[in-house]
Parts: sequence; structure tokens; C-alpha cells
Amino acid sequence: MRQQRRIVVGVSGSLGSLAALHQAVDEARRAGGEVLAVLAWTPPGGEYGFRRSPCPPLLAACRAAAVQRIRDAVGEAFPDGVVGVPFSCQVVRDDAGAALVGSADRADDLLVVGAGGGGLLRRALRPSVTAYCVQHAGCPVLSVPRPALQRELAAIERRAAWHLPFEPVPGG
Repeated sequence: MRQQRRIVVGVSGSLGSLAALHQAVDEARRAGGEVLAVLAWTPPGGEYGFRRSPCPPLLAACRAAAVQRIRDAVGEAFPDGVVGVPFSCQVVRDDAGAALVGSADRADDLLVVGAGGGGLLRRALRPSVTAYCVQHAGCPVLSVPRPALQRELAAIERRAAWHLPFEPVPGG
């Protein structure tokens, strides 16, 4: 018996990831597949920071927060529950790109990610999860464009940054 196609989707709670989650469920309905929603998390300070000063209660609290975050994101995307497709969630302690590529480990999987599109500073500090997945995945990757609302909010934020009130320098 052949397994159902698995659609692995990255979920963080952002508008882009919620759009990707909806797209993954639509793909599963169309192809008769199952959805695996994945949320990646790392300890505060990253793995290196945790190894330097381990704190198991903090680690347990971070994992519990990640579980709650994915529950909240799925509940926000589908208030009445996901209907019509097998659906499961998973939290993975790893960087987002590596967690998604590791979860989508079958050649016939489909990996669905939201196209980030953060500002220049954000892209410089944190590489694109979408680019990482496209470069390293052993299965097809579907990049879902940012929702129109997210693009409009980013444009408003950029315009507002240029129109901040001028405050003279004291003593100048």
C-alpha cells in the first residue's frame, strides 16, 4: 500500500507562515495527502549559549512555549479545526531551515514555506529560511508569497520610519 503524500509546512505564527499553512492544507486536499506542521525552536542564546550554562527547567519552558505557539498558530489559521485532511503538528529543537529540511525527508514530500521578505538588516542578520530550504531540501519546495496585508503593513512601516518627528540634539 502506498503512503499518502506528506506536505510539510513551516509554522511560526507570522502572517506568511499562516498563508503557507493554508496553502499546505489546500495542497493536501487537492492531492489527497497529509499535513505535518513544523515549528522550530532554539534555547535562548542558541545551542552554544545553552551548552555553556544548561538550565533544564528553562529548556522545558521553552519547549512548552513552542508547543503553545504552534497550537495558537493553527487555531488562528483554522478556528473551526482543520477539516478534510490528516493533520499533525511537531515542534523541533533546531534552526528553522534545518528543522524543515530534516522533517521533509522523503523524496515525494512537498515542503511549503512562507516567503519571508524581511528588511535588509533582518536578512543580513538571519539568512532566509526559504533560501535554505530551496538549497538543501531533497523534495520539491513551494514558496508561498507574503499575503497582501503583510506587504501593506510593511509599506506603512517603511513610510512611517521616514516621517518620524524631528528632535533636535540637546546642546546642538
